[in-house]
Amino acid sequence: MANDVDFGKTARDYGRHRAGFPDAFFARLSSFGLGRAGQRILDLGTGTGTIARGLARRGSTVTGLDRSIAMMAEAQRLDAEAGVHIDYIAAPAEATGLADASFDAVTAGQCWHWFDRAAAAREARRLLVGDGLLVIAHFDWVARSGNLVERTDRLIRAHNPGWPYAPTWPYAQVSDGTGLYPRWLDDVAEAGFIGIETFSFDVLVPYSHEGWRGRLRANAGIGAALTRAAIGRFDAELAQILAADFPAEPLEVPHRVWAVVCRSPANR
Repeated sequence: MANDVDFGKTARDYGRHRAGFPDAFFARLSSFGLGRAGQRILDLGTGTGTIARGLARRGSTVTGLDRSIAMMAEAQRLDAEAGVHIDYIAAPAEATGLADASFDAVTAGQCWHWFDRAAAAREARRLLVGDGLLVIAHFDWVARSGNLVERTDRLIRAHNPGWPYAPTWPYAQVSDGTGLYPRWLDDVAEAGFIGIETFSFDVLVPYSHEGWRGRLRANAGIGAALTRAAIGRFDAELAQILAADFPAEPLEVPHRVWAVVCRSPANR
């Protein structure tokens, strides 16, 4: 992870305001055989547990792994509200310390760009049983000319000029803002995964003004990177923009789900 980003600082806003993967995403995963009762799943970079919780609700036995203790503490709070149990481990995705062939599936949601991708892909293959599934997924907002996302992106860059295009930011190397991540296909192929497929679809996510401001406080370029005073200045300006130019509530914010699904060779 970039040295100047700490999602632990904004764990509560992340858990409260950042929309998790929609139900339609888990329905798509079920078509690949992911999310069955008793299936052993490791969720890398679990954060506040949006994918882990969605799969646990469907009966899978899920372990969440992340570097951030604060984020996993927020995940446990949300798990308790949802009535599910997930085990959590503090470790890097590239060197989990877990046993070979100990999982039926490995998932990574909204986090692959923070990893040493080649090392994480090799580690995922080591952890999977033969014919095990790897899923790398994203759920990104989509900027269109003049829409709320485009205005918000411009505001983020004004308050944090290095976001998201400076060379030190992982996004700069992998995403053009479309919510599509074709380089991940090379990552998994080079690690020896087979049967590589992708899917994507768009959804509108409703946000109140308060919720959108909280969502931005959970953004890597704002709440996870700036000082408290700088976050306050950003939040005040965003509130002014919402009141003046986007007064209707709820806001309908376009998002795109994208995922690559692949398998470990049966003979490992």
